[in-house]
Amino acid sequence: MDLQAHIYAIGLPGTRIDGAVDGMGFKAFNLARMASIGLPVPQAFILGTAVQQARRADPAGFRAPLRTLLESQVERLEAACGLELGSGRKPLLVSVRSGAPVSMPGMMDTVLNVGLTDATLRGLLRLTGNPRLAWDSYRRLIHQFAEVVHHAPPEPFNAALRLALEHARVSRPTGLDFRALASVARSYLDVYEGIVGRPFPQDPLEQLLAASEAVFDSWQSPRAVTYRQLHGIDDSLGTAVTVQRMVFGNAGGTSGSGVGFTRNPANGDPTPYLDFRFNSQGEDVVSGQHSASDATRLAIVLPHVHAHLQALGTLLERQFGDVQEFEFTVQDGVLYLLQTRDAKRTPWAALRIAVDQVNSGAWSPAIALERLAGVDIDQIARTRLVADPPLERLAAAIPTSVGVAAGAIALDAARAVQYAAAGQACILVRNDFSTADLPGIKAAAGILTARGSRTAHAAVIARQLGKPCLVGCNELAIDLQQRTVSFGEHRLQEGDALTVDSENGLVFAGTGRIECERPDAWLDALATWACVAGQAR
Repeated sequence: MDLQAHIYAIGLPGTRIDGAVDGMGFKAFNLARMASIGLPVPQAFILGTAVQQARRADPAGFRAPLRTLLESQVERLEAACGLELGSGRKPLLVSVRSGAPVSMPGMMDTVLNVGLTDATLRGLLRLTGNPRLAWDSYRRLIHQFAEVVHHAPPEPFNAALRLALEHARVSRPTGLDFRALASVARSYLDVYEGIVGRPFPQDPLEQLLAASEAVFDSWQSPRAVTYRQLHGIDDSLGTAVTVQRMVFGNAGGTSGSGVGFTRNPANGDPTPYLDFRFNSQGEDVVSGQHSASDATRLAIVLPHVHAHLQALGTLLERQFGDVQEFEFTVQDGVLYLLQTRDAKRTPWAALRIAVDQVNSGAWSPAIALERLAGVDIDQIARTRLVADPPLERLAAAIPTSVGVAAGAIALDAARAVQYAAAGQACILVRNDFSTADLPGIKAAAGILTARGSRTAHAAVIARQLGKPCLVGCNELAIDLQQRTVSFGEHRLQEGDALTVDSENGLVFAGTGRIECERPDAWLDALATWACVAGQAR
């Protein structure tokens, strides 16, 4: 196989820039489309899905050809960026991301900051004059590389970070200065060697090779396999790998990362929906482990960026023909777009959006029916909590979906699956949740977490499944040893009844009385479209 024929690029001279989604992968295909209309997309090259297929027969034997392939493409990326992988003066750092031909949010792996080593860290210091950025990026790479490439457990790294936070008397890594972050990074190097059995690789190309192999392999991760089974996605499609110049949302007070929707994916309201976190990298927002509530402050600190993001909705919907979910990074006040895809939405929102798009003339009735093909129309409803009799209010949280759910508290995905198998409704209650919890998310009637953002990958999946979901419940404390949850002084056992109200962002003790609303006017419009389509045939 001529591997060069399956390499694609964005913003690189001398490399193929066109390609079909099956070859480039969905993520890169949409990045190329955004770049083609002048949107700010960092330069990248893409190893197509055919490269993974060529590797499947003999992964070990394919290492040498893959390394050679990466070397040749890195040279093109270096020329386009004016940076050099491994340089001690102007180092190129890259992200390594997956990209299946269909959207699978959060199901495969990513490695950021690839190319940082003891030597290139000094180069990044010279290039940026920002020691905090350099050390923060290095500690992130060491931890993520260990988890993704070597499947290392996160807890030893988390423990080292907690010690640093306690010593500095701050609650978040953003409160650590560069000296503290340097100490964390050095401790991570020791943790890495203790777990993996050898030092962290100081060859940037070796890092890139190992990260690319790990991303290819994540196509067969348990969560990716489960997601494909749930959505009827062909196992043979495979994934591409996108290698893209890093932009740094963790560069300081005028930097950050976020996720936006061109319309509200929970209820279909035609207003932008934005999550943002200052001084962060993208994984902080989509991982489900952190809040991302800085969008209002973004409008004050960087009004030009906020205005650009607000205006993106019309442009992206016109280009891609549907409501979009997009990921972005702001570095030193400059906006970069890193991904867009058709937005995952609740069934209620799907119908509302279809009606609005047909009424505006953006979609024909035939297109609307096509977009609703995978939605169970008979099950589209919105549940609401009836106030009589009143329930005891426990806490407030951030709603990510619509509807109300009640059931027994389940403190992990396995317990949620057990309850569902026994025919008992349950609420999955976690400190945070991720795409690894997919079986529990699918089994639960609703979800409640102490941390997280509305646009985390797991929240996106829960929303698409129509699950009432609340995140960022600051009053929630979980004791996994005792199998209890507490809201202030109110303590509940696993198995006790809980009600989550995603309409109003509230949590209640007990099981509330729930009423169901059907969108009759929208359903009538849908019936009319179907009738016209039938007559046309």
